[in-house]
Amino acid sequence: MGLLSRDSLEFNRFSPPYRYDFWRRFRANRLAVTGLVLLALFFLMAFLVSPLLAALQGHSYYHQDWDNINLRPNGEYWFGTDTLGRCIFTRLWYGMRISLVIGISAALIDLVIGGFYGGLSGLRGGLVDELMMRFVDILYAIPYLLVVLLLRIWLEGGIGQLILALSLTGWVGMARLVRGQVLQLKEQGYILAARALGAGTARIIGRHLFPNLLGVVLVQLTLTIPTAIFAEAFLSFLGLGLPMPQASLGAMINDSYALIRLYPYQLFFPALAISLLMLAFNFLGDGLRDAFDPRL
Repeated sequence: MGLLSRDSLEFNRFSPPYRYDFWRRFRANRLAVTGLVLLALFFLMAFLVSPLLAALQGHSYYHQDWDNINLRPNGEYWFGTDTLGRCIFTRLWYGMRISLVIGISAALIDLVIGGFYGGLSGLRGGLVDELMMRFVDILYAIPYLLVVLLLRIWLEGGIGQLILALSLTGWVGMARLVRGQVLQLKEQGYILAARALGAGTARIIGRHLFPNLLGVVLVQLTLTIPTAIFAEAFLSFLGLGLPMPQASLGAMINDSYALIRLYPYQLFFPALAISLLMLAFNFLGDGLRDAFDPRL
């Protein structure tokens, strides 16, 4: 025992499971934890607390009270009312709920389409990979917001059509990322050994490729959601968002920016909400990227 050095003892020490090491590194990032806490509060308020408060107060997101228009924040209307007498507090959380549903749905569709397309392209390689990626390059060369804008003009309607417009070309970034990771991973020694031992494509994907892609995909997913939320807010600001009386954060900004000098609070609350929402997702994405980084 005396022949063993301190370094060798440290090297042979029991290593904790990867999930504990990941959680330790994630907790050490204060911005990432802050983003996670903010998102938890936003989800709780948007989907659970605010509907109960609206029912108790009798303030639905579409109810118009013409006797209480443009009220400043007070005891009854916590964030005040807009030009139609609607409760801004209720509409803000309803709008955040809509924005979250649209952003997460569009990001998940991008993940499924882009992950399948990029994974297939990277695995097949050769001429198939070349043709598939040239198609992706053509779509990538077209400005994303321009495509979404034209599609939204053509696809009028509710949430489903809006999600479709955001997802139709939004998956190309995920496809390029997954394809690059697959090309790198499939040349690793353990993948070649699995093929030599007779493992099929499905087993290699499920056993080796998917676990190694999970971290990169999750990070990209958390960064795709705020992009979709911003695109929805941009469309709503241009008047191409959801039809009235439905509300989103972008629609609330569109309704209130013209009155910023008279009633600045009507713009302040939705602008602050969308800023904090996008910051929270970006903080979470940066924290996940650092926690999943094997070099750390």
